[in-house]
Amino acid sequence: MELFIQIGIFVVGIVALLWASDRFVEAAERIGLSLGISPFIIGVTIVAFGTSLPELATSISAVLKGTSGIVVGNVVGSNITNIALVLGLTAVVVKNIDLEYNLWHIDIPFLWASAFLLYFAVFDGKVTIFEAVIFLGGIAIFLGYSLKDQERPDKEDRPRASWKDYLLLVFAGGLVSFSATYIIDAIIKISAMLNVAPTVIALSAVAIGTSLPEVAVSLAAARRGKASIAVGNALGSNIFNTFVVMAIPRFFGPLEIPEDVISTYLPLMIVMTILLGVMSNNRKITRWEGLALLLFYCWYFGAIVENPT
Repeated sequence: MELFIQIGIFVVGIVALLWASDRFVEAAERIGLSLGISPFIIGVTIVAFGTSLPELATSISAVLKGTSGIVVGNVVGSNITNIALVLGLTAVVVKNIDLEYNLWHIDIPFLWASAFLLYFAVFDGKVTIFEAVIFLGGIAIFLGYSLKDQERPDKEDRPRASWKDYLLLVFAGGLVSFSATYIIDAIIKISAMLNVAPTVIALSAVAIGTSLPEVAVSLAAARRGKASIAVGNALGSNIFNTFVVMAIPRFFGPLEIPEDVISTYLPLMIVMTILLGVMSNNRKITRWEGLALLLFYCWYFGAIVENPT
C-alpha cells in the first residue's frame, strides 16, 4: 500500500511541477515584455530556461537531500528523451523536419560541445565548482550567439504587467520548489521499496515526466507546420540541461556521478547526439529517421527496465 501512495505522490508532484513551471514561464514572459525585452530574447532565455526548470528544481532538491546521483541521471535521461522521443515523434508526425540555418549552425554545434564537455567533466566521478563555472560560461556564450543583433521592441508595443503577474511568478516559483522536494522524497522511498537505484528512476520515470513540456510543445508546433520550433525547443532544452542543470546544483552541495551513468548511459547520450548530427547533415530529419530514433528509445528504456540496479 505504501508503494502505491509514494507512486501517487510522485505522479501528483510531477503534475504540480509541470503546471507551476508553465505558470512561472507565462508570468516571466509578460513581465519581460513589459520591460521592453524582445520576444526572441524571451524565447531563447525565459522559455528555454522554463522547459528545463523541472529538471533544475528536482536536481537541486536531490543534492540537498544527499542523492546527487539523481542529478546526472535526470540530465542524461532527459537529453536522450528529448532527442530520441521528442524529435522522433515530431519527425514521424510531420514526415520531414526541415532545419533552419540557426539550428544547424548554432544549436547543433553547441549541443555537441555541451555533450562532450559533460562527458569529460564527469569522467572522474564528480563535478567540481570549477567545472560548474565552465558550464555556466558555456550557456553564457550560447545565449550571446543566440541573442546577437536582436532589437528591442518600441515602447508603444509593450504590454503592461500587473501585480498579479508578479504574484504568480512568486507563487509558481514556490510551488516548483515544493513539488520538487516531494518528487525526490518519493523517488528515494520508491527506489528503496523496489531495491532499485534512484538513478534508474531518474533516467526513466523522472526523465519522461520532466520532458513532458518538450513533448507537448514540440507536437503542437509540428501539427501547426512549425516543426523547426519543435527542434529548437528540444535542442535548446538539452543545452540548458547540460550547462545549467549540471552546474547550479553543484553550488548547493557535492555532485557524485554513478559509475553506470559514466560507463553506459552517458556514452549512449553522446552516440545519440552524434547520430542526430549525422541525420541532420542534409538540413532535414526524415520520417524514417524519426522512426529509428523512436526504436532506439524503446531499446534504451527496455535496457533500463532489464537492469534496474
